[in-house]
Amino acid sequence: MELGMIGLGRMGANMAERLLRGGHRVHGFDAVQAARDAASQRGIVAADSLEALVRALPAPRVLWLMVPAGEIVDTTIASLLPLLAPGDIIIDGGNSYYKDTMRRAGELAARDLHYVDSGTSGGIWGLKEGYSLMIGGEDTVVQHLQPIFETLAPAANKGWGRVGPSGAGHFTKMVHNGIEYGLMQAYAEGFAIMQHKTEFSLDLHQVAEIWRTGSVVRSWLLDLTSDALRKNPELDGIAPWVADSGEGRWTAAEAIALDVAAPVITLSLLERLRSRDDDSFADKLLAAMRNEFGGHAIKKE
Repeated sequence: MELGMIGLGRMGANMAERLLRGGHRVHGFDAVQAARDAASQRGIVAADSLEALVRALPAPRVLWLMVPAGEIVDTTIASLLPLLAPGDIIIDGGNSYYKDTMRRAGELAARDLHYVDSGTSGGIWGLKEGYSLMIGGEDTVVQHLQPIFETLAPAANKGWGRVGPSGAGHFTKMVHNGIEYGLMQAYAEGFAIMQHKTEFSLDLHQVAEIWRTGSVVRSWLLDLTSDALRKNPELDGIAPWVADSGEGRWTAAEAIALDVAAPVITLSLLERLRSRDDDSFADKLLAAMRNEFGGHAIKKE
């Protein structure tokens, strides 16, 4: 199958290369010249404009977006609309908010265009290991795109599937990332407890390696944790500041809207927010309160 990849950053270029290896013909576009040049060196036919990209594709055109969630998705779609014809397909493989996806799908359907959302997990390892793809959209359109999904996934019959109508793919990926927040927080807290038990002088990398085989807590995240501890046992040079890309917030908000208790996911999100406060007024106030009611000592800065 022939398709266009819009967004040739690390993830997009890796996905394009995996498709090339699977026998597909991939054209690409990125607003950054350096990204286009790098993609060309990997065998991707890089176009210098969206117009050139669309012209190069056979009808019905298939365009895969790998751009950041939010306004840039809407502006990219707006730029594509004058270039497309009824029956063309846009796939959003980024981490868009599922309600935005539902809106976009409705707007494109009114123009006889198809919009498919593919929640994509696999990170930088996807090129080698394959990607987990959670797909939303019309059943017949997803069936048409099946060769693409089979190539990107770890196997033709594993790691991908249509999970529902438009928006369902991004909704499922949102919850996936919320769960990821909780798993990461649990590992981080557990290893921190062991790191503070100085009397045992535990080798945390060794512990992680033991857990990787046979343990009920083994996982790919644990594999990555073990590798990080092998490379940098004391985590030297890493600031205790944890970013979030939005999916954890959306998951927590959705849980509240649905009256579903999700304390682990919500607290893991709050811990990420807390990590960014270098000068915590709240913690200072807690210390002041303890001093006021109990005369407890205050540690000076």
